[in-house]
Amino acid sequence: MRAEAQNFVAEIEKSLELLRQRMDWDMAQHRLEEFNARVEDPTLWNDPEKAQALMRDRQMLVDAIETHNAIQRDLNDSVELIELGEMEDDQEVIADAEATLKALRAKAAEKELEALLNGEADSNDSFLEINSGAGGTESCDWASMLARMYVRWAEKKGYKVELQAESAGEEAGIKSATYKITGHNAYGWLKSESGVHRLVRISPYDSAARRHTSFSSVWVYPVVDDNIEIEVAANDIRIDTYRSSGAGGQHVNTTDSAVRITHFPTGIVVTSSEKSQHQNRDIAMKALKSRLYQLELDKRNAAINEAHENKGDAGWGNQIRSYVLQPYQMVKDLRTGFETSDSSGVLDGDLDGLMAATLAMNVSGKSRAEAAAD
Repeated sequence: MRAEAQNFVAEIEKSLELLRQRMDWDMAQHRLEEFNARVEDPTLWNDPEKAQALMRDRQMLVDAIETHNAIQRDLNDSVELIELGEMEDDQEVIADAEATLKALRAKAAEKELEALLNGEADSNDSFLEINSGAGGTESCDWASMLARMYVRWAEKKGYKVELQAESAGEEAGIKSATYKITGHNAYGWLKSESGVHRLVRISPYDSAARRHTSFSSVWVYPVVDDNIEIEVAANDIRIDTYRSSGAGGQHVNTTDSAVRITHFPTGIVVTSSEKSQHQNRDIAMKALKSRLYQLELDKRNAAINEAHENKGDAGWGNQIRSYVLQPYQMVKDLRTGFETSDSSGVLDGDLDGLMAATLAMNVSGKSRAEAAAD
C-alpha cells in the first residue's frame, strides 16, 4: 500500500478511536438495549416531553453507532480492494479505492469533530442574528452577503432555515436579519461564528472604484428546548407591535403585526416580523428566552463570557474574521490562524474548515499554529 493511502488509513482509524471513546463504546450497545426496553414500555407516552427526550437520545446513539460502523466497514472494504488491486496489478481499482479512502478520511474527521460537540446546548437548534456595522450602505450589503453565506452553509448541511425578522437597508442590503437554523448540532457548529466580520473589496457603490472596508456582526444563541425552564417576569419586558419594513411587494405587512420585545434587566431586544402577530409574539418570546439562556451559558464559561464582554461595536479591533477580496483573495480567522484563498467558496457557504479549526482550538486550547508547533 502506498504511503499516502497508509496515512489515510491511520487518520481514519484515529478518528474511529476517538468516536469510540466519546460514545463509551463498551457500554454503547448496553445503553441502546436499555433505550429499546424503555421505548417498548406502554406507559412511555404518558409523559410526552420525557418520551420525546428519550426518543431523541436513543436516535442520537443509534446514529452514532451506525456512523461508526459504516466508516469502519468502508475502511475495511477499501483496504481489501487495494490489496486485491496490488495482487492483480490493477491500477484502476487501486486508484478508486484510494479516492474512497480520501473521501472517507474527510468524513471521519468531520464526525470526529462532531463528537466533540458535547456542550450543554451544542445539539440544539440555533438562532443566527446578523447586524450591519460601520460602513453605511457598504456594511448593509456586506450583512446581506453574510446572510446568504450562512443560509448556503445551512442548506449544504441539510438544516432547515427560517427567516424570523429582517430590516432592509436604505439603499441596498440589510440592516439586520435573524434566522432560526434547525438541525442536529446547529448551535454547536455555529456558536463560534459570534463576533465581528470584516470585508475588504472594491466597492460596487463607489464610482471611483476605490477599495472599502466594511463590518458586520454575527450573534449566535441556542434555541431553548422545551425541557429547559427560563422564567421571564411580565414586568421585566415591554411588548411593542409595529409595521414591518420589508423590501417591498406582497410580503410587506399592511398591519402592525411585527413584534418587538424589550427585556429591561439585560437590555436585550428581539423582533419577529415574518408571521402573524400571534406567531411573531411566540417567536420573539422564544428568541428572548434563548438569549437569556445564552447569557446563563456564558456565566458558566469564563472564556466565552470574556469574549462577549469584549465584543464591542462592529468596527476596527473587534473582528474575529477577515474576508479580503482585493487586492488578493484571502479569508483568515484571526483566532485560529486558519486561512484560505478560496474566498468565493467561503462566501458560498464552505465554512466547515473555519468552524472546525475553531472547534478544535476550543477543545485543545491551542490555535492551529500552536498545535502544528507541538
